[in-house]
Amino acid sequence: MPLASRIHPIRSGRPSRTRRSRRAVGAALAAVLAVGLTACAPDAVSDSFLSGENTGYVAADGAIKEIPVAERGEPIDFSGVTEDGEAFDSADIAGQVTVVNFWYAGCAPCRVEAGDLESVWQEYEDQGVSFVGINTRDQADTAKAFSTEFGITYPSLIDVDTAQAKLAFAAETPIQATPTTLVLDKQGRVAALIIGPIDGTSILSTLVKDALAESA
Repeated sequence: MPLASRIHPIRSGRPSRTRRSRRAVGAALAAVLAVGLTACAPDAVSDSFLSGENTGYVAADGAIKEIPVAERGEPIDFSGVTEDGEAFDSADIAGQVTVVNFWYAGCAPCRVEAGDLESVWQEYEDQGVSFVGINTRDQADTAKAFSTEFGITYPSLIDVDTAQAKLAFAAETPIQATPTTLVLDKQGRVAALIIGPIDGTSILSTLVKDALAESA
């Protein structure tokens, strides 16, 4: 099921008005996007947009990519320590579909999507699915306060000091924007990714369901 978003140009019978409209819309969009990206800067994607390069920019509704089974890379082994001080190793959840969300507390889109992530987790937690957050900037107390505020019940690894977990994913899918959400298949390979906030529960729920339906 291909998931994509399209932007349709505004048509007009008057070329000069069209050009003026496009300039106005472009300026307005640039202002809005610059504000939104500043909340989660500095990421490579944010920096490129704010510097005017506009390379790798991710729209507010996220960029979604599903990877066919035959084109997936190697399984990703990752580990770390959770906000509660507990050791985590992906070997402990081998054979499960896993959702991995990269986030930090000061990222406004991360706060917006938090409740939707928890909802999808609640939907699938008894169906062989694990959720793991990877907090890239905060210490444990800040991460725990965030989880309490937004009712998050799945664990997050505190990765700010070592970047150990983030580096584990770098060979297969470098994380260049926050938030980013990955769906790993039962073999631990990246099956799908959403760059930017998940924008509701339906898309992520579908991606998880698709991964669950695959043979082990």
